[in-house]
Amino acid sequence: MNIKPTLFAAALVAAGLSVSTAQATAGTVTATMPVTITIQNACDVSSVAPTTMDFGTQGPLTSAVNQTSTISVTCTSGAAYNIGLDGGSSGNINGRTMVNGSNSVAYQLYSDANHTTVWGNTIGTDTVASTGTGSSQAFTVYGQVPAQATPPAGTYNDTVNVTVTY
Repeated sequence: MNIKPTLFAAALVAAGLSVSTAQATAGTVTATMPVTITIQNACDVSSVAPTTMDFGTQGPLTSAVNQTSTISVTCTSGAAYNIGLDGGSSGNINGRTMVNGSNSVAYQLYSDANHTTVWGNTIGTDTVASTGTGSSQAFTVYGQVPAQATPPAGTYNDTVNVTVTY
């Protein structure tokens, strides 16, 4: 028997085994990576500002002037909330006024198209309640300047704060 070929064959087998062993040890391992987010009840009324309640240009206020505005609110899905409107510069939801110096024009804001429900800021009494959907929800504000003694010509303004409570 020739020893050289046997040693050579043994060397090849040994080399093959060592290559095979090296490949077996270069395996893979897996693990899990947790991914998380915590959503809390929240609302946003500032991303889409309320539209301006603009009663336009008028002459004598001998009949009511009606107009609408829109408030858009986005709340997390399932979050109960209330939208309130304060009394503006008068501080009184039942006596809202637009002013120009010492002169004023009375107006009112309602939550219904029939102008029967004053929109105020007392939860459970005169706010508008809703439940979030996770998307923007639009609410119409119905405004009215009633017939009244007409003040001097000029531009009359007020600012009403919109509060979303959730």
